[in-house]
Parts: sequence; C-alpha cells; structure tokens
Amino acid sequence: MVDVTKWPIFSMMGPQELSSIRKACVFGTSANEAVFITKDDEVYVIGLNCSSCLGTGDSQSSIVPKKLDFLSGRKVVSVSYGSGPHILLATEDGELFAWGHNGYSQLGNGTTNQGAAPLLVSAILLNKKVTEVACGSHHSMALTDSGEVYAWGYNNCGQVGSGSTANQPTPRRVSSCLQNKVAVGIVCGQTSSLAVLDNGEVYGWGYNGNGQLGLGNSGNQLTPCRLAALQGLCVQQIVSGYAHSLALTDEGLLFAWGANTYGQLGTGNKSNQLSPLLIMTEKERIVEVAACHSTHTSACKTQSGQVYMWGQCRGQSIVLPLLTHFTCTDDVFACFATPSVMWKLLSMEHDDFLTVAQSLKKEFDNPDTADLKFCVDGKHICVHKAILKIRCEHFRTMFQSHWNEDMKEVIEIDQFSYPVYRSFLEFLYTDAVELSPEDAIGLLDLATSYCENRLKRLCQHIIKRGITVENAFSLLAAAVRYDAEDLEEFCFKFCVNHLTEVTQTAAFWQINGDLLKDFICRASRCGAFKN
Repeated sequence: MVDVTKWPIFSMMGPQELSSIRKACVFGTSANEAVFITKDDEVYVIGLNCSSCLGTGDSQSSIVPKKLDFLSGRKVVSVSYGSGPHILLATEDGELFAWGHNGYSQLGNGTTNQGAAPLLVSAILLNKKVTEVACGSHHSMALTDSGEVYAWGYNNCGQVGSGSTANQPTPRRVSSCLQNKVAVGIVCGQTSSLAVLDNGEVYGWGYNGNGQLGLGNSGNQLTPCRLAALQGLCVQQIVSGYAHSLALTDEGLLFAWGANTYGQLGTGNKSNQLSPLLIMTEKERIVEVAACHSTHTSACKTQSGQVYMWGQCRGQSIVLPLLTHFTCTDDVFACFATPSVMWKLLSMEHDDFLTVAQSLKKEFDNPDTADLKFCVDGKHICVHKAILKIRCEHFRTMFQSHWNEDMKEVIEIDQFSYPVYRSFLEFLYTDAVELSPEDAIGLLDLATSYCENRLKRLCQHIIKRGITVENAFSLLAAAVRYDAEDLEEFCFKFCVNHLTEVTQTAAFWQINGDLLKDFICRASRCGAFKN
C-alpha cells in the first residue's frame, strides 16, 4: 500500500486522519497543494491555495485540512490539475466540477473569472456522464461513458482540437476523426492532447514542437490525427509528461516519443523522437507506465513488480530506465519527480488485510492464540514461543536446549517488574517501547542481562529524553550500574550543568558513597566548583 506521508504535505496529519484517506492527489508548482477523499466520501483540501485552487471560497492557504462541504457525500472517480492550477473533479454520478485558475476559461463556465469554489460544469455536458478528466497547463478535457471526448480552455496550439487556435470558453466535443469512434482514455501534456480508442488506436492534437504527438513531424495539429506508427498495435494505456508521451500495448510493449532533454524517453540519449520508439525491449513485460504534464519524469512497473524510473530525477538526467527499490510507480513521483506531484488520482482501498508487522502487534498478549504465559507480579502475559525464538537469542537458547522452562506452560519471572517485562515482550512484537524514564532503567537492566543491544539503545534514548533535575542522579547511577557509557556521560553533563539543583534532591543524597565520591571528583576536574 502506498504511504501518502512520502509526500511532505501530508506529514503534519496524524495517524487517524491518514488512515481515513481513500483517494488523494498532490499538485502545485512545488507539490504544495492536495485534495483527498476520505472513507466517508468527504472531500478535503490542504496547502498554499494558489489561484483559489483549494476551492474553499477564498484565497487563504491552510496547513491543516479543510472540508469542501459542497462536495460532501459525492463519490469521486477522477481528479486532474492544471498549471494555474485549476482542478477538475468527476463523480460517480457523472457530474463534473471545476475550480481554481480560469484565465483561459479552462473551468468551462464561459467566463475568465477565477473559481474560488467548486462549480458544476454544465452547458453541453449537463446530460452527459463524465467518467474521466484530464488537464493540460491551461486546457481541460473530459471523457464520457459513451466514449465522447470534450475539450475547452486555452487553445493557442490547437490543444482543444476545434480546428482553430481560438480559446474555447465552454466544453466542446472533439469530433473530426473521433466523430464515430469510442475513446477509452484521455491525457494531456502541457499544451497537447492524446486519446486512446477502444480498438487500441491513439490520436493526438495540439502542440507538437518536440514531437510529443508522435506523428513523425513537429507541426502543431488543430484536430485529432492518428498515430500511424502504432498501426497494428493495441494500445492499452497512454500517459503524457510535460512534452513527452508513453504508450503501453496489450502485449506489454512500451513506446516513447517527444521531448528528451532529460532522458525522459529512456532511449539512452537526449535526442527528441518525432515518432513512437520501442524501449525496454530487454526487460520483462510492462504492466503500467507513469508520467504527468508537470514533470519530465517517467516510470513503469513490470509483471514481477519491479519499478523503473528515468528522465529528470531529483535534478539528474537518467537517460536509461533505472531499476529502483520501489513497489509502485507512485513512489517514484513522491521521491524523485520535480515537483513531487502525483501522476494520477491515488487510490488507497483499505481492506482487512494486515501486514506481518501489524499481525504480530495485534497478537501480542492474545490468550486465544498464545502457547505460553509469563507470570510477573501475579499477572499473566500471553506470548508465542515461535516468535520469541525468532526475535531473541535468550529465548532461542531457552526453548531449544534442556532448560526447565522449555517444558512449562507458565514461566515465573521474579527479577523484573511487570511493566518492565511486559514492555520487553511487547518490544519483541512491535520494535517499539513506551515507558517512563524511571521504568526504562529497569528495562535497561533487562536489555543488558539478555544482551539485547538495540533495546538497550532505545532505553537510553527514552532516559535521555526524560531526564529532569529530580531524577538526573538516579539515572546517572543506573547508567553506571548497567555500563551504558554514552548515557552515563549524558547524565553526568546534565548533573554538572544543573549542579546546585541536583545536589538538593533526595536522589543525590541517597546514592552510595563510592558513586558520590566519583561524581565529585569528576565534577571537580571539569571545573564545576571553581566558583
């Protein structure tokens, strides 16, 4: 599952808010704006709000999510964004809403007035059911359930497909060569448009200065024109970058064409391609391609789940597809695209599936599945032998030798307190520790006894974060007792820095004489008593 916190704009949200997200789209010139939909079909926005692109009715930015009440309860199926930015959003009922920048009538409402709140795009689309939307820099497209393509907005290069270069203030059906054909997918480059048909043909129109229409030339097209170079192939998916395009066939073949300044075609060089070129021929079958009009980055996923990226990646030009450690193409854009936008509406369909780590955490102290109990201070803690053996050398030895404990169903523990031992066992299931600094001292003792070095470091971290004047000397004594040198040095410096207050605490005078003498000698050498 994709982790949305890889996009920094979501990092301020808490676990509960994040778990409610079902769909999300990050956009903006610095990836500093986002719209997301929750499991209750509520639409929220967050970010800078350039050109009122958040749709909140004002121009105020927000670092916390704001709900768009107007869209409450509507099931969102498609979202796209322009460079202004302007936003298009289609619902399950086929309604189309638009808001944000409108300098070129890209909102389709017949005006050039900025849209501060979601507006229903009606006109010719009023009785149509929109299933997909796409935005270029300042033009818009919509696909209906009957396979019709509509376009409007900025048209300086013919990207609206109307046969002229006049801006289109309201949605207009893209006809010409598409008149009696059924489109199944639409995408936009900055100032170009592409559509894939149900028979696998691809048509392009608009700006073609870099060959991004794949027609074999660099002339703009005012009406749709079929990509003859893909004749005989059945294209399944098309995507467009800023000025380049990718097409994936039903046989898993990947073609690229257009601008190649950053190596975004993956051809091994930086030469533009006017016609589709087959790439990644020596790789396994491709099942997904990714690009978006605001970046020069390309990515794909293979049949076995390998993810490749190329083009502009964090400022570097990667001219050949590079194998990554990612599990999805979305992560490429979160971590390497400039800006780190989302290339599509990201869906996170949460189900009841739990990861291995989540399952282990859930089963800790579960009497229904446990096969062993520890009894500490008269309280039971339910665990699983196999997990303890896998996670801890101490238990591996205990349960694989002739220790008496190997035959017991209940093991008594008397050298550690219940909170300490429970935290230790829970750590084996979760890799996490939640204890007070005082209890962490006992856990530090246990970690030392059981040779659990990572747990020992975690305890020291907890103690350092929780040190106060009142407990500083007790923590120092514990660090000395458990041979934790870094922690000892930290506690010692804290005591010296707060010497007057520390020496007036009960803990200071309750420490044994040898430790007290050693502390005074060390503090003296540090010049603590000069005044």
